[in-house]
Amino acid sequence: MMKNVKLDIAKTGIEISADIEAKAQAANALLHSGKGAGNDFLGWVHLPSSISENEIDAIRKEAAKLRSKADVVVCIGIGGSYLGAKAVLEAMSDPFKLLHKEQKDPTVIFAGQNISEDYTAELLAALKEHSIAAIVISKSGTTTEPAIAFRLIKAEIEKRYGKKEAAERIVAITDKARGALKTLATQEGYPTFVIPDDVGGRFSVLTPVGLLPLAVAGVDIAALVRGAQEMEKATAEGVAFKENPAAVYAAVRNILYNGGKKIEILGSYEPKLQYINEWWKQLYGESEGKQGKGIFPASVTLTADLHSMGQYIQDGERTLFETIISVAKPAAEVLIEADGENLDGLNFLAGKRISEVNRMAELGVQLAHVDGGVPNIRIEIPEISESVIGGLLYFFEKACGISGYMLGVNPFDQPGVEAYKKNMFALLDKPGYEEASKAIKARL
Repeated sequence: MMKNVKLDIAKTGIEISADIEAKAQAANALLHSGKGAGNDFLGWVHLPSSISENEIDAIRKEAAKLRSKADVVVCIGIGGSYLGAKAVLEAMSDPFKLLHKEQKDPTVIFAGQNISEDYTAELLAALKEHSIAAIVISKSGTTTEPAIAFRLIKAEIEKRYGKKEAAERIVAITDKARGALKTLATQEGYPTFVIPDDVGGRFSVLTPVGLLPLAVAGVDIAALVRGAQEMEKATAEGVAFKENPAAVYAAVRNILYNGGKKIEILGSYEPKLQYINEWWKQLYGESEGKQGKGIFPASVTLTADLHSMGQYIQDGERTLFETIISVAKPAAEVLIEADGENLDGLNFLAGKRISEVNRMAELGVQLAHVDGGVPNIRIEIPEISESVIGGLLYFFEKACGISGYMLGVNPFDQPGVEAYKKNMFALLDKPGYEEASKAIKARL
C-alpha cells in the first residue's frame, strides 16, 4: 500500500464482503473505462500523470511575474475554483506569518467566494496599502459571486496602473474557447490558463485553478503533483483491492451508509488541515448528495471541537461515523517544562513533546468514540508536505468517484446547484426573468 496514505479500518467494526469488494473494483474500472455516468468529466482520473514539466514551468513563469509585481495577489473564485487552492495554502502556511517582519512571498488572499458587502469593503480598503495583482478563475465568467468581485478588483487595478499595465497584473483561468471571461481576456490581452473541459470544479485543484495561486504563494507545485502521481499509480485499475486505499475507503463508507450511518465527520488534530476538511465537504457533498441519498459530510478540528461537538459525537444520535486524518510527524518540536509550583498539576507531562500529548488525545478519543458507537476510519499521513498533501487530495478524489458509482449516482454532475440561482435572479429582476420575478415576489 501507498506509503503516504495508510488506511486503518480496524475500528469500524465491519468486514468487507467479496460482493462489496467486487462492486468497488467494478466502480474503479468504470472510472478508467469511461463507460459510467458523467463520463464527460473524468479528466481528473489521469490528470496527475498527464501534467508535463512544460506546463509546470509555464505556471511557475507566470507566478514569478505576478510575484515580481505585487505583494498581494487576489485570487477570485468560488467553490471548486477556490477551495482547493485555499486548502493546500492553509496546510502549507505558517498561520502566524503576518507577525513575521520579513515577507518573502506575496500574500495570496481570496475574493468572490461570498457576496458580503463588509468583506468586500474591508478587502478593498486593505488593498490600498499594497501593490496588487489578480488571478480570476471562472469557466463561464458569469458566476455571480466571482463576477462581482472581479468587476471591482479589475476597476481598482485599472484605476491605479492603467489598462496596459492591468493586462500584466491580471491572469484569467477559464474555458479554452468560450464564455464571458475568455472573451474579456482575449479583448484585454490577459494571459490565460485553461480549465479543462473534462474536469469539474471540485476536481480541479491539480489544474492551473489550484496550481497558479499556489505557485504565487511559494508552494512547491511540482512536489504536489508528484505526490498525486504516486497516488494515481497506487489506486489504478489493476491494483488489488486490499492494496488500493481509495477502493477500501469507498467500500467502507458505503457499508456504513447502508447500515444507517448517514453522516461522516472528517477530523484532524492539526489545525492546518481545517481547509482540507472544507474542500473535502464540497467534493463529497456535491458528488454524492442527489436523488434523495448520500452521506452528509461534516467536519471537526480537534482537539478544539472536543470541547464543543465532542458531547454530540460521544452521546448523540448514532447516525454518524468518523474519519480522522492523523499526521505521524510534526515539523517542529516543543517540549513541556517542569514548573516548581505545579499548580496546574501538569508536571507529570514534563519533558514530553506536545505532539505526544496530542497523539494520546487522538488515541484516547478514538477508543471513547468507538465505545460510544461511532465507527472510526483512520487515515495516517507521514507529515504535512506538498507531496503528501498532493497524494491525499488524489486519494480523496479517486475514492469519491468509486464511492459515488457504488451509491448509484452520477458523481460528476450537480443538478441541484441551479435551483437557488433562478430564484435569486428573479428577485434581482435580471432581464429575461420577468414572469418568474412576479411569481416569486408574490410568494415572499
